[in-house]
This record gives sequence, C-alpha cells and structure tokens, in this order.
Amino acid sequence: MGTFTVGLVPHPTKSVAESVAILCAWKQDGLPGKGDVLLIALQSDEHRVAGAVELVDERSFRDRVDVVVALGGDGTMLGAMRLVADRPVPVLGVNYGNLGFLVEVEPADLPDALERLAAKRFSLEPHHAVEVVHSTSTDEHTFLAFNDVSIARRPGEGVVTADLVVDGTPYGHYKADAIIVATSAGSTAYNYAAGGPVMSPAVAATLITPVAPMSGIDRSVVLGPGEALRFQVGAGTRSAALEVDGRVVADVSEGCVVSMRLQREAGQVIRFDAGRHATKGRLKLSLLDLPLREDQLLELVPSDVRAKFKARTAHRRGGLVSAAQLEAEAAEVVASVEGEGDAGDAAS
Repeated sequence: MGTFTVGLVPHPTKSVAESVAILCAWKQDGLPGKGDVLLIALQSDEHRVAGAVELVDERSFRDRVDVVVALGGDGTMLGAMRLVADRPVPVLGVNYGNLGFLVEVEPADLPDALERLAAKRFSLEPHHAVEVVHSTSTDEHTFLAFNDVSIARRPGEGVVTADLVVDGTPYGHYKADAIIVATSAGSTAYNYAAGGPVMSPAVAATLITPVAPMSGIDRSVVLGPGEALRFQVGAGTRSAALEVDGRVVADVSEGCVVSMRLQREAGQVIRFDAGRHATKGRLKLSLLDLPLREDQLLELVPSDVRAKFKARTAHRRGGLVSAAQLEAEAAEVVASVEGEGDAGDAAS
C-alpha cells in the first residue's frame, strides 16, 4: 500500500469550499485496502483550498501528483492540463464554470466520482496541444495551448498581417483582425465563434481560421499532425496580442515569428461516461447557435423538460446568470430526459 496523491486546482475567483470539504472527507477515509490519500495544491491557492491540504510549489506539484482535480470551468481545466503537461497525469474536471465542454462532473456528483476514481472505473480521453514558440530579435519564449492560440489586433493598433509558412514552404498571407490556430478539441471555442468548422476531438490536426479577413487567405485551413507552421509577422502589425487558451502571454509586432507544432496526447482527461458527455457537448453547441432567449427556447421544448429546467434553476432566479450558463443547463436537462427515454425504450 502506498499514498495516492491528488492535486487540487481551484477556480481563481469562485468559491469551491464545498468540493474541497468533500475531498478532505474522502482523504480522511482513505482508500480501503489501497493506502492513504494525500491532497496537495499550489502555494498560490492557499486561500482557496483551506483544509487538510498540503501546499507545494509547481515543480513539487508536477512531480508528486497521481491525478489532478480541477475545480472550475473549462479555463481552470485547461490550466490544470498545462500545469502537468510535462508529466501528463489524468485530470478530473468538476464544473464551477458556465458551459463546461471539457468538465464532466457537477459538484453534487463529486462523492460518486471519487468512488469511481478510487475503483478505477473510468476511461482516459487524450488531448492534443499546440506548442508555440514566440521569437523576437532579442528573445524566445515557449507556451502550450490545449484549445487555441490567436494573434489578435488591439483596438486602434492596426491589423494583423502575417505570412504563413508550412514545413518551410510559403503557403500564403493573412491580413485580418486575428488569426486563430486551434486543436480539434479547441475547434468549438474561438474558431467556432469565428465561423470555422468543428473537428472531432479524435482528429490529430491543427486548424487555422482568420477573423474578419481583409485580404489573403480568407477561410479555414486544416494541417496534419506532423506539419510545422510559422507566422512571419509583417508590416501593419503594430501591437497585437499573442493569446494562449485565452490568456495574453506576449506582444506581437512586425518582425516577430510565431512557430507552432502539434504535440500529440499532451494531456489526459478522466471520463466516466464518454458517450453521454459527447452528447451533452453536441447539445450545448447546438443551443449556442439558436437566436433565442431562454424564455423563447423553453416554449419550444416539451412541458416535462420545461418543468425540470425551471426546477433546476429556481435557486438562481434572484441572481445574475449568463445566457450561456442557462443554455448549458438546458442542454443537461434535455440530455437527462433523453437518457430516461432510452432507458424506457430498453425496458420495453
């Protein structure tokens, strides 16, 4: 018997105290016949994980964890995956966000998820990433993106112009408000909002989509997993931002070179029901396309679905809830009703 070390990565602003308490109680009970549970978190998250949690630095966190529990939305999940990318241990997502395309477990379902984790009743979903190298005349920095990378103009600072080179061969040029490079899993994020196609997460590829193109390449380009690409930033790009998974990490201007390549299976995500999670994701994505408010959407669904949705969200009616969050919850209710229907069909 040994020690099973679980790393906690909490949402940067939302309270996750309820889930931390559940994890601490689980730690106290240990793993019957298997050993003890140790909870660790980064020192910078001290005020977010009060309890029986050991605080460590990033290197110790990466070296010691057997699994990571991300308590947040997709952004927190992506941060957790980047944190352990050098040693990609499994990451379990607990949803404290809005849409939650990556996270699977709701806070209320965490006790059951921990039991299944301890019993190893789960599958692992590999995730590819884009390795990014940002080079200037004086320095070079490397980043990792599991969703997407973008070179985006800043308001009042001109446009983004860049030549695309694939495996050393000039491919074409861009003049646009932004250029997005996405993984297949990240194709449902910024790329999708910009009108780009959705790719199956099973596809190992990079997808390039321009935002508001003015000239040059004006549609999406899909590259294979072994193709290296680079953008040679040209005149007209005075001050753009390099964003990695939605975080601004560097400035981009004329003369910069941004190189990228796909890093296959750079992360592992725990799935308890991969099929159901995929169905919910498709429902959430389709709901985002509807030009309807929540009340208009509810008028189109059966009365039993409407009643379940209203019961589920009654406690939030007095506060501010984003449209995306309401749409996501509607998708989950629809998925649950469909699951009940499938069970009924099987029984009959």
